[in-house]
Amino acid sequence: MTAGKLITLEGGEGAGKSTVLAAVRELLAARGIDALITREPGGTPAGEEIRRVLLDTAHHGLCAEAELLLMFASRAQLVRERVRPALAAGRWVLSDRFTDASFAYQGGGRGQPVERIAELERWAADGLQPDLTLLLDLPVAEGMRRANGRGAADRIELETADFFERVRVAYRQRAAADPARFRVIDSSRPLAVVLADVHHAVGGFLDAAGVRA
Repeated sequence: MTAGKLITLEGGEGAGKSTVLAAVRELLAARGIDALITREPGGTPAGEEIRRVLLDTAHHGLCAEAELLLMFASRAQLVRERVRPALAAGRWVLSDRFTDASFAYQGGGRGQPVERIAELERWAADGLQPDLTLLLDLPVAEGMRRANGRGAADRIELETADFFERVRVAYRQRAAADPARFRVIDSSRPLAVVLADVHHAVGGFLDAAGVRA
């Protein structure tokens, strides 16, 4: 049996990941792929409990080290409970965020050492890396404006513009260092244009993987 593929969506606040995830899911379904859809943090019963702690504004004093470890605790459970078994069974997985988010948010944003995150990636995330990552990139000010229209902000959404600028820089550095895996999509443009780029990126990946319509 051929192993499945892992596709991840990344980006800062307000980048439009939910809309793009729905579009990618439809693209995969059109090629006969019933993907497992998941998210980070979360994706398992234990992970969803951890997510509540991480995003609850009552925990505004959570230190950077605790945040990083909680992110990887959720990820460790997700990888072993859902992602690895799905991939081994030949199923494709589509995830709203994965380890790149920790390099961006806990690394770039919080200043945690890249080496520490990389070691957790090897250990807690079982060394798993996506086959394709769509990075939805847009200016921080526009992302925050969009996010502010979605309702009450969570603990991370309450961070400063400087924090999110560091997150964006870290994401772009990750993409530049691994162009074979990343597809950077300017999500500040009209939705139809963004989705056209998504169709092109994912369609090309599917073609290369030998998945025909």
